[in-house]
Amino acid sequence: MKNRISVIAFDADDTLWVNEPFFRESEQKFSRLLAAYESESQVMTILFETEIRNLALYGYGIKGFMLSMIETILTVTEHKATPELFERALAIGKEMFDKPVELLPGVEEVLKKLYGKYRLVVATKGDLLDQERKLKKSGLHHYFHHIEIMSDKQESDYEKLVKHLDCPVNEFLMIGNSLKSDVLPVLAIGGNAIHIPFHTTWLHEHVEDEIVHNNFYQMTALADILPKLIGE
Repeated sequence: MKNRISVIAFDADDTLWVNEPFFRESEQKFSRLLAAYESESQVMTILFETEIRNLALYGYGIKGFMLSMIETILTVTEHKATPELFERALAIGKEMFDKPVELLPGVEEVLKKLYGKYRLVVATKGDLLDQERKLKKSGLHHYFHHIEIMSDKQESDYEKLVKHLDCPVNEFLMIGNSLKSDVLPVLAIGGNAIHIPFHTTWLHEHVEDEIVHNNFYQMTALADILPKLIGE
């Protein structure tokens, strides 16, 4: 692989740093908030359905999650919620913006070893301000040639990115924790992808089918990519 890759793109959330556990924690807090109206499991189901329905409007990230919480309150309480419920839901969302940026094991060591040997890129989806905040807090921004914060990760989004980078698609490698967002669309356009699973994955990102492809690699930890990319 090291002789044919020129650009390595990294997903950010749950690939470079911890993210999804904060959403799971917030969902649990929110479901308990509405325990007087509905079971926690049912609240979680309604919230998830609302989030999916709203993706086309709000995109990914904390702000869309907060708006979906508000809508879920209206649904579960049949528009009878007190102002306090809305205030407490908003507080849950705002707390998420203050979470620390916790790098995953080996991230900076891997970036140091790849830096200067490849063009390194962040390709992540989510809210622009929030992702910029996390990248700044992470202290990793100086390793990257380009930062791409995407509204979605479809084939067309990756085609635009590869074109912008002036990179032959067969020299492009995407590394991430989501098969749906980081692997399948990249393989579909002729690129390369490495999947590094994270222990917590949003249900919307689940893929059941096994992937068999010459340009696909499954690894356990980020450090496992080094032997393929620099021969260590």
